[in-house]
Order: sequence, then C-alpha cells, then structure tokens
Amino acid sequence: MSTSAIAILLLVGGFIALIILRVPIPIALVASTAVTMIYLDLPLMTMVQQMAKSINSFSLMAVPFFILAGEIMGAGGISDKIVDFANAIVGRFRGGLACVNCLDSMFFGGISGSAVADVSSLGSIVIPTMVKSGYGRDFSIALTVTTSCQGVLIPPSHNMIFFALAAGGVSVGKLFLGGAIPGVLLGFALMAYSLFISVKRNYPKGEAMGLKQILLVTKDALIALFTAVIIMGGVSLGWFTATESAAIACIYAFLISMFVYKKLKWKDIPRILGNVVNTLCLSFSLIAAAGAFGYVLAFLKVPALLTNFLLSITDNRIILLLLINLMLLCLGCIMDMAPIIFIVTPILLPVVTALGMDPVHFGVMMIFNLAIGLCTPPVGSALFVGCAVGKSSIERVTKELLPMYAVMITCLLIVTFVPALSTWLPNLIMK
Repeated sequence: MSTSAIAILLLVGGFIALIILRVPIPIALVASTAVTMIYLDLPLMTMVQQMAKSINSFSLMAVPFFILAGEIMGAGGISDKIVDFANAIVGRFRGGLACVNCLDSMFFGGISGSAVADVSSLGSIVIPTMVKSGYGRDFSIALTVTTSCQGVLIPPSHNMIFFALAAGGVSVGKLFLGGAIPGVLLGFALMAYSLFISVKRNYPKGEAMGLKQILLVTKDALIALFTAVIIMGGVSLGWFTATESAAIACIYAFLISMFVYKKLKWKDIPRILGNVVNTLCLSFSLIAAAGAFGYVLAFLKVPALLTNFLLSITDNRIILLLLINLMLLCLGCIMDMAPIIFIVTPILLPVVTALGMDPVHFGVMMIFNLAIGLCTPPVGSALFVGCAVGKSSIERVTKELLPMYAVMITCLLIVTFVPALSTWLPNLIMK
C-alpha cells in the first residue's frame, strides 16, 4: 500500500472510527489530522496555522450577528406576530392552521436563518394551537419540523456563509438569493401536502378575521418582516456587506423587540448572549478543525482522486448528480450540517464544476440536502427539538414524517435538475 493510501486511510478512517466512538466532531477532526500529519512528517504547527487561517475571515463576522438577531427575535415576541400574520392570510381555510405552520416558517426563516430557532420559537406556539384545534399531535410536530428547514434555505442563512467560505470566494449575496426560490418552493409543496391531508382527515377550518383585525396584524408583522428587507435589500443592492447587514439587522431586531413589541426585557440579555456564545463556540471550533482537515485532504489530492473515481464510474451527468445527492443525504443523517459543509465542499466542488455546475447552484443543492438531514434520526437537531416542544416520541413523529420526506426529496430533485431555480434570481439582481 502506498504512503498516500495509508495517509488517506489514517485521515478518513480515523475520523470515521472516532465518530463511531462518539468522540466530539471537532476533536475527531483534529486528532485524525494530527495523526496523519505525523505519519507524513509534516510539522504540526502547520495544522495550527490552518486552524487559525480558517476562522480569520471577514465573512465569518456575520455569523454571530445573525445568531444574535435570531435569539433576540425568538425572545422578543416577533414569532407571535408572524404566526398571527400567517393566520390572517390562510387561516380561514380547511387545514388553515397547517398552512399557517408552513407560511410562518417561510417568514421566520427569512429573518432568523435557523431551523432550530424556527422549531423552538414558532413550534411552541403553533403545535399546541393545532392540537387544541383537532389536528393530530404527531402530524403537527412533523409539519413544524419539516417546514423549519426553509430557514436554512431562505436568506439569510449562516450555513450559506459557511459554504461560501468552504468553497473559497463564492458570493454570499448570490448564495442568499439562490436559496430564496428553492426555499419558497419547499414551503408551498409542504403547504399543498398539508391541504391534501387536512381534507383527507377532515381537519377543521380556521376562523376568519375581520378587516380591521387583519390590518392591525399586518401592520405589526410588517415591522418584524422589515428585518429581512434590510438584510436582502442591502446585500443585493450593494449598500453593505453581509456582515454589515447582519449587524444592522441585529440592532433593528433589538429596538423593535425592546421598544415596539416590548416583549424583550433587560433580564433576558444575559441568557441570549450566553446562547450565542455557546453556539459560536461549537461552530467556530468545527470551522477551525475542518480547515486543518481540509488542508490535509488537499495535500493528499483527495478531491482530484474522488473526481476521477466518480467520472470513471459514469460520465452521465444525471447519474453523477443522483450519486452526489445520495451521498449528501446519507451524510446528513449521521452528521451535523456545519462539519459536512466544511469537509465535503472542497472534495465535491471540483466534481460538480467538472460537470459544468454553477457553484451557487451546487451550494443551494448541498444546503437543501443537509436541511433534510435536520429532520432525520439519529442526529436531526430540528427533529429532536420538535419532539421535545411537542411532547411526543421520535418514533411516532417519524411515521408522520415519511410522506413529508418524499415531498422534500421531490423538491430537492427539482432544484438539482432545474438550475435556473437557484441561479436566475442572483444573476438577475447581482450581475
């Protein structure tokens, strides 16, 4: 066996073995990288330098601001306003509350960019309301979990920033815009499924609001939704960077939560900041460790080897893309989103670019795949949070999720094989 083959086995095999042993992912990445570098007689200081280089990025400064904005909005009553607004639009129809669940996630996803924040904040409102109105508990939880995945597609999404960093130079603004139409497509597909199930199971109609109440609810919600306008409008028009837009959105969310809605209290600030720090510690440790791991992958020419291997199997573009989707779906079931992005992007990007795929299109396709992983056991964080909020078991909720997985995978395939869904809007606005 050649030196390179043994090194690849140490790197990849060691990482997989440590994950199976339930070693935390950042530690598994660093340990397998260090062992491989020692075997290759590379200085360990290079690993440290690569770790520091990975988090020394201006684009990453947007991440803590987006996380902070999401935490503020979750604690500041914005989720209540969005649910009321969605109810005013679609709540009156049969299955209206199910449609509200889909629509409020679409709106909240355009503000927080986080599936877990969506489930924890909106789920605590919508799930009990649906159950009280006569919807099945497990159906309500499953729908909340799947609709929350719009949050990682509809801008702003800090996972898009992670992909831009891992891909090396892809525009964050274009990635934000690229995820908008696929995210909305997923929302409407789940809404159509919800209406079908609501009619089939005879779920109740909602109560219609009067015009005065609708106008009042709309006014309150538009104040909150203006956060998304600040972020997307500013970035796409070139008024400020993603980092600057995140900081401005953070200030705006604080002001409306504290002084307009008056739900955010000063005593909530330490808890919010603590949650942000916890999330950032995990995210940045993953980014640093994955940077060193990726450096060794590139040193061993693993991306080129995988490209040649896949192209040796077939040169059929459709089959290759299906294989890549299957690989990402499987990885999403067993690993969290951020480490997969940083580990797999440098490996697969050369493969898809060899097929003529736009990096923005690939980024959206990858995030969509990994979003499905948020809903799947054994490590689906959105699924765990949804079951905890809705007070049901993962086994029971997963049964309701099965047809929803089919809806999500159908949308994924449409996004994969219709590139314009991901590239038309960025190319139109950011030429």
